[in-house]
Amino acid sequence: MADKILVLIVEDDKAVRNLITTTLNASRSYTLLTASTGESAIMLAASKNPDIIILDLGLPDMDGMDVIKKVRTWSNRPIIVVSARSEDKDKIDALDAGADDYLTKPFSVEELLARIRVAVRKMNYDNRLNKDEAYFENGALKIDYSAALVSVEGQEIHLTPIEYKLVCLLAKNVGKVLTHNYILSHVWPNPAEADSSLVRVFMATLRKKIEKDPSSPIFIQTHIGIGYRMNRIQEENK
Repeated sequence: MADKILVLIVEDDKAVRNLITTTLNASRSYTLLTASTGESAIMLAASKNPDIIILDLGLPDMDGMDVIKKVRTWSNRPIIVVSARSEDKDKIDALDAGADDYLTKPFSVEELLARIRVAVRKMNYDNRLNKDEAYFENGALKIDYSAALVSVEGQEIHLTPIEYKLVCLLAKNVGKVLTHNYILSHVWPNPAEADSSLVRVFMATLRKKIEKDPSSPIFIQTHIGIGYRMNRIQEENK
């Protein structure tokens, strides 16, 4: 029997906390830890090293954003924010701080389980990537980092330096939404001289080269007003 996934649920609302724990317990795939404050969440995250963290932002002792930033100083495990804050700015701030996904309350348990499955796939992928950091494969898309080569269905794709940096950044964060600001800060030499419109232009040219149908992309998903995510094709389509 495979080891159960350790999930830390950080939620001060008892009803919501019970809903999440009951939902995850029903699947029998998870071992659960719970916390109702930011301080206890940080202590459990440091001492127990959970595989996934489900985090509310409105905690009684500190903002959940601070929990994300603190945990990110030592851990790269998936963090799923579940919050009543629904503004795009809140989502962008959380993703920029290091969250992997953002679910707005009220939410369906089916959607929560789907987001957790995505987080598990990302966690498993990250574990494999650490074993083989020279190569990336996602369905028909392949990247040979050591040779700086990108191919689709066995055909080499000629990319500009910016396009190559973009596809590598997305690949190394597969399954995670990357905000425009995050992409600018990691791809452009001087992000202060660029903006989100430039990201959209280069993402469009990248899609034309790697997508069979750029108008209906399968690799790179747009999150309007927020950023982009590379979908994990191979595992999702099994």
